[in-house]
Amino acid sequence: MAMKIALIGYGKMGHMIESIALQRGHEIVCIIDQYNLDDFKSAAFASADVAIEFSTPQTAEQNIRCAWNAGVPVVCGTTGWRVELMKQEAMWRNAGLMWSSNYSIGVNILFALNRQLAKLMESYSEYTPHMTEVHHIHKLDAPSGTAKTLQEDIGDDRLTIADIKSIREGEVPGIHTVIWDSEVDSIAISHSAKSRKGFALGAVVAAEWMKGKTGYHAFEEVILS
Repeated sequence: MAMKIALIGYGKMGHMIESIALQRGHEIVCIIDQYNLDDFKSAAFASADVAIEFSTPQTAEQNIRCAWNAGVPVVCGTTGWRVELMKQEAMWRNAGLMWSSNYSIGVNILFALNRQLAKLMESYSEYTPHMTEVHHIHKLDAPSGTAKTLQEDIGDDRLTIADIKSIREGEVPGIHTVIWDSEVDSIAISHSAKSRKGFALGAVVAAEWMKGKTGYHAFEEVILS
């Protein structure tokens, strides 16, 4: 069913989300970036069924609050900010928020594999986990939000944030590799994005799912529904 979508942040991801949303029959009713923040108070923005937010760690919280003030639920893909506080705020404000460190369907399958492998490895202390993530030089946070999610699911007792190797080079969309290494062998699981298209498509699918919802939600709910 066609939706009215507002975009918050209009970089490369914003442009790709716009293209995919239009292809799927949706209407972009408002686009907000750093130059037109007053449009959060516009009738056009308030008419949106859902806002999709891909901005910066410094602006994400305020952007979400501005959207909530207009009565618009948010699908947020910005990483590197205080998500946990906004989860609680979404509940007491009766506002809608979905956040994921990565909206790629493939990455969310990687998350599931990582959790299962970490559980299996609880019985094998001879294996030590390592993680490497590679992204384009424009990415603002390191380690990536996806890497942090993978690390959290492994646990601080096996792998800390400080142990994640972050590489920034070229225009790499994103590569995440988890390796469990022992004296006799290694086990690796990895995801390599070919473009940003998978992230953008997932964000639009998430927005379709979020229409009319309040409270905090994770992209995993969309994948499993």
